[in-house]
Formats: sequence, C-alpha cells, structure tokens
Amino acid sequence: MLLQRIQQQFIDSADIQYQCAQSLAPAVEAALGAILASVTGGGKVLACGNGASVGLVQAFASAFVGRFERDRPELAALALGSNAAVFTGLYNAFDARSVYARQVRALGQPGDTLLVVTSLSQAPEILGAVEAAHEREMTVVALCGARAGALGQLLKDTDVLVCVPSERLPRIHEAHQVALHCICDGVDVQLLGDDETEEFVE
Repeated sequence: MLLQRIQQQFIDSADIQYQCAQSLAPAVEAALGAILASVTGGGKVLACGNGASVGLVQAFASAFVGRFERDRPELAALALGSNAAVFTGLYNAFDARSVYARQVRALGQPGDTLLVVTSLSQAPEILGAVEAAHEREMTVVALCGARAGALGQLLKDTDVLVCVPSERLPRIHEAHQVALHCICDGVDVQLLGDDETEEFVE
C-alpha cells in the first residue's frame, strides 16, 4: 500500500508539472524578463516567502549571488527572511504586515524587483511586502497557488503573477521550485548563451 502511495505522489507531481509546462511557461518567461531587467540594469531582487517558501527564496538568492549551474558574475539578490535577528525582532515590535514591508522600504529602490513566493495568498506578511514594493516603485513577481485572492488584487499591470493550478501544498511547492529553477536557468542563458553542458555542484 505504501509503495502505491509513493508511486502516486510521483505521478501527481509529474501531472502538475506537465500542466504548468503548458499553462505557466509564458508567465514564468515574463517573471524571468522582469528579474533580468532589474539585475542587468543595476538593480536587485528582494525575495520573501512564508512557511516552506522561505527555503525556496533562500535557495533562489543563493543561486543568484553564487551560481545556478554555471559560473557567471554575481547577481544582486537578498532573501529577506534569512536574518533571524531582524525577522524575529520585527515580529516582536510590529504587526505581521510590517515584517517584510519595513525591510522592503529600507532596502528597495526603483528598478528593483520584489519576488514573493507563497501558497497562502492572503498572508499579511506577503501583502505588506507587495504594498511596500509599490511604494518604492518596484516591480513585483508573485508565485502562488491556484487562488491568487488578495495577492492578485494588489498587483499592478506591470507586475507578474504565476499561479500554480493546484490547491495541494506539496504540489504548489514543487511547481514553485521548478519555476524558480527556470528563472535561474533563463538568466544564465541570457547572460552566458546556451550551453547544454551540465555540472553537478552541491
């Protein structure tokens, strides 16, 4: 029984990935374009998430500052939830909507991009970050689940929304990770050219 459940998990994940390949590729391409415009124009990416998505944005920032699959010049990206002292201090002093918002207002500039990754589209931390990014005249790239909800309502025409067609948390996280990998890969291709050679780097 467990073996069948495990096999079904892989099948379900592959099914969502196939759906995303068909429906989300244009939105991911637009997200890539917005982020590439920022980092090649002297700007940076401020990234934030909630729950397990915090780990996804931290890995994204690491790939930008370091490398994805190939060596290239460093790109400016910062995962806002990485500094535990700042993060917990803001939670202690302010309401949840201010936790990321204050960091975005402190660090964001026009021409920067805010990347938000969430499975909970009404999370106050995420909504506050988007509002602050708009105050700083930043573009927002938002990755969420099937229902954009309050997050979608906050976005402008110049922002990019990537909605995974699922309401299952594991499937959303898996699709978000692939989308972020697509962005990292696309940036490398735009900066370095197409290269099919893959290297394993821990």
